[in-house]
Amino acid sequence: MKVGVYVDAYNLYYGGRSFCGRGTSGWRWLDVRALAESLCGWQGATVARVVYCTARVDPNDDQSAYTDQDIYLKALKAHGSIDALQLGRYVAWPKRAPLAVKKPNGKAELLVPDGTESWTSSLPISLERNPKVPAGMLLATVRMREEKGSDVNVATHLLADVLTNQVDGAIVISNDSDLALPLEIARTFVPVGTVNPGDKPLAGALRGLKTDGPGRHFWAQLSPKHYQDNQLPETVAARWTKPADW
Repeated sequence: MKVGVYVDAYNLYYGGRSFCGRGTSGWRWLDVRALAESLCGWQGATVARVVYCTARVDPNDDQSAYTDQDIYLKALKAHGSIDALQLGRYVAWPKRAPLAVKKPNGKAELLVPDGTESWTSSLPISLERNPKVPAGMLLATVRMREEKGSDVNVATHLLADVLTNQVDGAIVISNDSDLALPLEIARTFVPVGTVNPGDKPLAGALRGLKTDGPGRHFWAQLSPKHYQDNQLPETVAARWTKPADW
């Protein structure tokens, strides 16, 4: 039984961060194939293909993060941890939004001018009034960024491999509800494992029945141990070394 594994890399990364913590080490240098093999529990199954869908960090935003990611992607390919790297993209755009502060309870409270607006001098931004918004509300222009394409790329590779009989089973590592229909279709042809990489509950749209189609489907959730126990060697191919604090 040949199994294809389809990874939404940013979903996997943020899942690991939710378990292990943003500032902790020991989980980012993940061996994706080893992780996939630890999840592949069907009798007689082998991981035949690992497709890793991600997007490059913009070096203009964070040169260090760009460099670390580049080393990691090269290490994954050199180690044979992935078979295909499919890149999406980041898009950025300006957006006007009400200015607010985060309160201790986690809620956002709008900043309201005190008449003199002397408090604005301490903010590293310029503010504008807008007659089209409620009185007293201040707007700031912020830069929005979003990773695009990974969910579509996961779905495309999954369905292409299933429908052309390249794989006999599939594992999808993501908790993105946008993958509901591709997973539903795939489950009518082959056994599918759906793996939630984070600490939040599985998206309801990704649920199904173990007996759908050919059956033998499974749903699983990762844990900190999955990340910590499936790490690449410190140095891969005598060239790519794990970044500090990873």
